[in-house]
Amino acid sequence: MIIYGGEEMEFFQAIRNMSASSLAQHFVNGFSLGSLYALIAIGYTMVYGILLMINFAHADIVMMACYFAFFGITVFHIPWYITFVGVIIATALLGVLIERTAYRPLREAPKNSVLISAIGASFLLENLANYLFSGRPLRFPEIPLLSQNIAVGEVQIQAICLVIPVMTFLSLAVLLHIVNNTKTGMAMRAVSKDYEIARVMGVDIDKIISITFIIGSSLAAIGAFMWGVRYPGITPYLGVMPGLKCFIAAVIGGIGNIKGAVLGGFILGLGEIFIVAFFPQLSGYRDAFAFIVLIIILFYKPTGLLGVKTTEKV
Repeated sequence: MIIYGGEEMEFFQAIRNMSASSLAQHFVNGFSLGSLYALIAIGYTMVYGILLMINFAHADIVMMACYFAFFGITVFHIPWYITFVGVIIATALLGVLIERTAYRPLREAPKNSVLISAIGASFLLENLANYLFSGRPLRFPEIPLLSQNIAVGEVQIQAICLVIPVMTFLSLAVLLHIVNNTKTGMAMRAVSKDYEIARVMGVDIDKIISITFIIGSSLAAIGAFMWGVRYPGITPYLGVMPGLKCFIAAVIGGIGNIKGAVLGGFILGLGEIFIVAFFPQLSGYRDAFAFIVLIIILFYKPTGLLGVKTTEKV
């Protein structure tokens, strides 16, 4: 006879009591959240794949993109679809600006110097947003087309929850095409394999790195806009926890591996939602789930799920 503990009994009881529509609702929410994590995590993994450094300012680029969208729609009254394109352009330029001012001058410096510069850029953006926009929370403008509920059987799905995965997979398809089937992508792969040999072979290193930041920041802008519609609150520290989770997603999947970042994002998104669904009493600890998964996966596979072991030249 098998005797279950109290928490195990609650788990099985939650499964028995959960209807198919509730399960589908949780899956859609988790898949949507995972898509957001994946979209933002790609930016982390791309920069690391090229420069072997973590762009800690990436999360704050997401935060700035939310503010760009907020002021574009509410202050300048630009239609949301035009604002969406404008936010991508503005955020891409911000990414290039950060690369040229915080990272490029330290290209040949020790890794610790670049790390400190990345953290400094993150703090600068947070405090700049706090100064310019105040620390008062702002509400992302409602977009009726994306905020409306769509009934699928007994499941009520917010339209944005369907748009987010579509945008994620479209962005992933375009990105993989660029990386695998274009000259720019070939140059990116060359730089990621061997920085110095790529330079000797005539690859414009500065140009390739700038393009990498443009792509990563553009994906961050798309993710930020979707995040704002789904979770409307905007503060100067908006990007801290989501950014940390997206970084963890990239590490779980294998930092430097684009598909791994997407896989890690879905693991975290679905896991978070289902943990709360099955264990409501743990809802206050949902953020801890990402760290627990990170520890478990790195314990058994230090390079991440899709990562490969590399050797560093000295």
